[in-house]
Amino acid sequence: MTSRVPVLLSSSSVFPERTAAAFQLAAALGYDGLEVMVWTDAVSQDGGALRGLAQHYGVPVRSVHAPCLLVTQRVWSPDPWERLRRSAELAETLEAPTVVVHPPFSWQRDYARNFGEGLAEIADRHPDLRFAVENMYPVRMAGRQFVPYVPGWDPTEAGYPAYTLDLSHCAASHTDSMEMADRMGDALAHVHLGDGTGEGRDEHLVPGRGTQPCAEVLRSLAGRGFTGSVAVEVSTRGARSRAVREADLRDALDFARQHLGTPSPVDA
Repeated sequence: MTSRVPVLLSSSSVFPERTAAAFQLAAALGYDGLEVMVWTDAVSQDGGALRGLAQHYGVPVRSVHAPCLLVTQRVWSPDPWERLRRSAELAETLEAPTVVVHPPFSWQRDYARNFGEGLAEIADRHPDLRFAVENMYPVRMAGRQFVPYVPGWDPTEAGYPAYTLDLSHCAASHTDSMEMADRMGDALAHVHLGDGTGEGRDEHLVPGRGTQPCAEVLRSLAGRGFTGSVAVEVSTRGARSRAVREADLRDALDFARQHLGTPSPVDA
């Protein structure tokens, strides 16, 4: 009998509420743990505060999302390598085995030039962590499309030892999540569970409310030999109340548990 894949709540899923609220909601709804999105909330950057919250609510932190967003470019340091090093140290402090990282932005020329080598060096210094590079998407504006990442939005084209599969990003890039999972192969280390309609923007819908094969991906993980975690990363910023936010996060957890519990084989 295989062990259950942990289902985590990404702290980004409770925005505009803050990191402490994510622990509270994860405990109330029965999530297996938390993914901490490191952002401008000081608690998300503080290992001691996060340990205290994890102990108080009985919700372990199982992954750390490095501050790679546009709005977090000054968190900890303007140097992206320092942000990644701090993320690794935070993950070790919290005994979280996974650090989620984005490909470099195109304007981060020095960081991009040595990203693969630098990532390998940090991984060597933190052998108990997996640095899982996330698939992104092209940006569409005013009828035009551009890719703000180097060497591109699809990390499998460059090749890394570990990946995060983000299903909402697959929708935004008009990519089938099952095909992306196949490309990631046995380097698939972590999943961001959300959905999208393929409208060309990052929607992070509750799974099952878009067009991505969310159920199929979850059912396939056992056959892929997946040993990581699935983190629910959905947008609830439009929720009219805490009760609506809770209902969405409960639906996402129920969806994940249902389909992780009904595995299907994957062709070798």
